[in-house]
Amino acid sequence: MHNLAIALHQKGYQVTGSDDEIVEPSRTRLAQRGLLPEAIGWFPEKVHAGLEAVILGMHARADNPELKRAQELGLKVFSYPEYIYEQCRDKQRIVIAGSHGKTTITSMILHVLQYHNRKFDYMVGAQIEGFETMVRLSEDAPVVIIEGDEYLASPVDRRPKFLLYKHHIGLVSGIAWDHINVFPTFDEYVRQFDLFADATPKGGMLIYDETDDLVTVICRKEREDVTRVEYTTHKHKVTDGQTFLVTDGGEEVPVQVFGEHNMRNLNGARTVLSKIGIGDRRFYEAIRTFRGAARRLEVVGQNQGTIVYRDFAHAPSKLEATTKAVKKQFPDRKLVACLELHTFSSLNKEFLKQYKGSFEDADTAVVYFNPQTIAHKKLEPISEEDVKNAFRKKDLLVFTDHLALQQFLTGQPWTGKNLLLMSSGTFNGTDLKTLGQKILEGQS
Repeated sequence: MHNLAIALHQKGYQVTGSDDEIVEPSRTRLAQRGLLPEAIGWFPEKVHAGLEAVILGMHARADNPELKRAQELGLKVFSYPEYIYEQCRDKQRIVIAGSHGKTTITSMILHVLQYHNRKFDYMVGAQIEGFETMVRLSEDAPVVIIEGDEYLASPVDRRPKFLLYKHHIGLVSGIAWDHINVFPTFDEYVRQFDLFADATPKGGMLIYDETDDLVTVICRKEREDVTRVEYTTHKHKVTDGQTFLVTDGGEEVPVQVFGEHNMRNLNGARTVLSKIGIGDRRFYEAIRTFRGAARRLEVVGQNQGTIVYRDFAHAPSKLEATTKAVKKQFPDRKLVACLELHTFSSLNKEFLKQYKGSFEDADTAVVYFNPQTIAHKKLEPISEEDVKNAFRKKDLLVFTDHLALQQFLTGQPWTGKNLLLMSSGTFNGTDLKTLGQKILEGQS
């Protein structure tokens, strides 16, 4: 929401907003542009008939006093995705969807377009190197690249966000059950992607990962008026911890991302770009310098014997892909992988069983969860034994105290080992850079 506010401010709109909590980096970035609210909280008296529109984020509740006031006044209330669409009606809309990989694919596309000085707008779910904000909305860009989330549009609009962007070109990277709090069954979750594929317009295009059987079933449905394009894992090789793409002509192109999942993400991005005028030669030239989106196999610290990574992985499929990637990239090093259970799905006692077999590539597997987070989300309590039974991973270590976890990690001998920290949260406010420094400085 704060990125959208900044994008509209840069476009010359008068923007105001409210929230009951504003954390970093949102607070500083809003303050720098004079957009930080004078006071924290909800102020229905500030909502008046002179407003052209109200944009409603998912953080607000359906009974929010400002929302109720806007409804009483008959003001136009947009969800976040609805307003992005309003700003991009006259552009070619490319929407990247999928349970995993969508942030990385979107980021790769943006990186290549910017490298070649193309005009484009975008919305992406992570900070990317070389981009000031996560949203850009201009008057003259002919195309917009949108990361399409399947989560609900707003507290009063229960449709998945990605349906509201009305794509011309849609990409589906993979499907693995998530968001159990709003899609309580696997079939209901999958149905959202079915709707996305069916929403492809006449003359539109659907690009999809053919290595995912479920995606293939959904995206290969017969429609003569839709072009279907499949992609798979890009041919590559790993030499001494360095990944090289192998092109059709046999050229080896060094890249800074790695892992089978990222080779599929990269090929998905290449396929999209080929449809909007960026050929392979220019793609390979640009992708060499792509270093990844924030918190996607991001290097926290390293020395000759150890690399500390952080990653957004939290769902079972993401956990499996990320641990496998690091282990394959550095087969001669032991991998200590630590996952925080933080989302509604991952902390759900019934959903936990989905993690079975997802942690097999870690030499030392660690799971952390905070019982207070479970209570805050009003979920049924889980125990350390529940977690061990769900993962079915021999010698799995489980922590519920973040300080004890830190003590365990800093007390390990780290030479010849890598550490992978995976979470959509913060390990109860742990400064991961400081933790990484302590691990590297205390290496023995």
